[in-house]
Amino acid sequence: MTKIIGLTGGIASGKSTVSNLLRLSGYPIVDADQITRRLQAAHSKGLEQLVTVFGEQILNPDQTLNRYTLGSIVFNDQEKLNKLNIVMQPLIYDEIWRQVKHYRKQQLPYVILDVPLLFEANYANDCDLIIVVTVDRQTQLQRLMHRNGYSKFDAEQRINSQMSLAKKEKRADIVINNSGNRDELERQVANLIDQMRHHKL
Repeated sequence: MTKIIGLTGGIASGKSTVSNLLRLSGYPIVDADQITRRLQAAHSKGLEQLVTVFGEQILNPDQTLNRYTLGSIVFNDQEKLNKLNIVMQPLIYDEIWRQVKHYRKQQLPYVILDVPLLFEANYANDCDLIIVVTVDRQTQLQRLMHRNGYSKFDAEQRINSQMSLAKKEKRADIVINNSGNRDELERQVANLIDQMRHHKL
């Protein structure tokens, strides 16, 4: 029986790094962020629906999605963020479970659901195990500002739009703390992979 492992964390917590390390070790990843980007590609159904809701202001001149503009609209307005989720979450949900079904047919031992909104979008109840990648608030803020070029205000808006890491940790089966350096993170992931290979999860 295939076990579904939910992998989540906060923005700039290092979740994607953990996901990539698991992928490199041969575990199948269902990546909600990658799915979202495909669903929001130029001329896609998802993007057309977003334009209907938010207007053509969210488009670049080449008709691709301007993610910064969309983020500026939704991350300081809960009602608009809810509208974004109403459009995108059903499309994302369908594609996630289509991929899970594909891997289950192969009778793989584990499938990793890499979903930033694992709890908020109600995927957690469908997981056999939940891993949360956490980081202290100041490190998270600095990483996000450095990585995305955000101002402190913009970075805090995006962090505050998500469930707090403290709440996510309370619902986790396994917590990976990424407040340290890359070597420390890799050691924690290596321990996780060892448990998976010996079917201890």
